[in-house]
Amino acid sequence: MSAVSVRDLWMEYPNQVVLERLNLEIAAGSFCALVGPSGCGKTTFLRLLLGEERPTRGAITVDGQPLVAEPGPGRGVVFQRYSVFPHRTVLENVIMGREFAGSRLLGRLFGAARRAAIEEAEGWLECVGLAAHRDKYPAELSGGMQQRLAIAQALIVKPRILLLDEPFGALDPGTRAQMHELLLRLWREERMTVFMVTHDLKEGFTLATRVLAFEKLRIDPTDPGRFGATITYDLKVNEERAAEMAPPLALSA
Repeated sequence: MSAVSVRDLWMEYPNQVVLERLNLEIAAGSFCALVGPSGCGKTTFLRLLLGEERPTRGAITVDGQPLVAEPGPGRGVVFQRYSVFPHRTVLENVIMGREFAGSRLLGRLFGAARRAAIEEAEGWLECVGLAAHRDKYPAELSGGMQQRLAIAQALIVKPRILLLDEPFGALDPGTRAQMHELLLRLWREERMTVFMVTHDLKEGFTLATRVLAFEKLRIDPTDPGRFGATITYDLKVNEERAAEMAPPLALSA
């Protein structure tokens, strides 16, 4: 698990302020749902946490250390559009996370290292219910199965922080309910800190332990990009579930 601190964060592009004055302290093991209108900076904030972008002002720290400036195995990500490789089988897609982590130069593992990665990937496929489909290609899977594959792909590197960008928005209600159950189980078992962008308020309040609402407080009709969004509501929910994930208190001597 990892604690995340956001201090006076601003994100600006030419002629547009996207985020302004963000200040947050996120406890390790939190499950944060990011909600708000389209275009209010939720996905931009996720990219900042991933390390794809750098803030214009302010800082993000993880466990008291500056956020590494590029995505790494400590942060896993699942997008709304299936982030899997169509030319690789289901098993090969999951192994890729281990390959890139173990051999950044070649992106391949060999011998005993590859056999260990295959065994681990098979375990994750069993976990997400795709063991019987290991030799199929993503095009042969349903939408829900592709999302389960993307989750296995992200989790094999054992990220301390999991970032989800509308991961279930395109799924039917039945499949979405199954994915919710799977995500909560993996969150508990792997004890990750989770940030999830969603436009579904019910989904956010059902899954999360904390709901962060992004919105623009100031609007200039003559200059729409002049002001950015900030966090207008920070709500703690499902507090019993949050208590289960809280790190144990250190015992005094």
